[in-house]
Amino acid sequence: MVALIRNNPESALSASLLAAVAILVAMVGTGVFAGEIRGALVATLGGALATGLGAYAIFFVRRTSALLQDTLLGVGAGIMLAASIFSLLLPALEKSSALVGTGWPAVTLVGIGLFCGGLFLWGMDRAVPHAHVVTGYEGPNHQEMRVRRIWLFVVAVTLHNIPEGLAVGVSFGAGDLGRAAALGFGIGFQDAPEGLVVALALTGIGVPTWRAALVGAASGAVEPLAGLLGAALVGLSSAALPVALAVCAGAMLFVISHEIIPESHRQGHETPATFGLLAGFVAMMFLDVALA
Repeated sequence: MVALIRNNPESALSASLLAAVAILVAMVGTGVFAGEIRGALVATLGGALATGLGAYAIFFVRRTSALLQDTLLGVGAGIMLAASIFSLLLPALEKSSALVGTGWPAVTLVGIGLFCGGLFLWGMDRAVPHAHVVTGYEGPNHQEMRVRRIWLFVVAVTLHNIPEGLAVGVSFGAGDLGRAAALGFGIGFQDAPEGLVVALALTGIGVPTWRAALVGAASGAVEPLAGLLGAALVGLSSAALPVALAVCAGAMLFVISHEIIPESHRQGHETPATFGLLAGFVAMMFLDVALA
């Protein structure tokens, strides 16, 4: 066991994260959590499961075209964009108006929260070494050679999944179960291809298939942990709710504009990626209206 941890630390950490998720599943099943926190955990556990299913599809889908990957990235961007607007920003404006008054006070409060969310992700993006499939290494200078490349991919996906998990948790904490359920379903839908893309990227740099599947599945394990944190923090203060919703929206908008769209356009597939974005936006908009 010690040798496994020493030689494959990412596998050991991945197994630990998946074990933590399994414990959360057991706790949900026994009724330890209740109310909004339970809903947030169920939804984000669904997203983690979808990521895992996508990652383990690597045993059946050994390669996909760059065109398909970029189109799927566009669909994910569209889902996140619609979720940011309909499931986060609009509820944030409603609750902010009830808290500080309609008009510019509400918009100002939500706008500050949105920028704070973007700044938070920007700070993490600058401070944490990570790598994307197409755009390559990002983060502090001169760090790439000091960090194993497998970690750089994992960290990149984790940075994406943190705001997604927080958004679902905060949305359930807001008490609007219809919108929260739509958000959780939409995020879970785009998590599956994301898990597969991560696993494919890892096998592409020489990682064995079983380790790529394990690490890809574990990359989604951060979502239920972030969802639990988001729901718990909102439960402490209803006054923080509109700001929390806006912060999550800002973080997701940063990921869309700074990471997903550039990566989906870099290989010359701008048109299918854009139509994928439109399709994802419409699908998420439909979910939000249907479940509201």
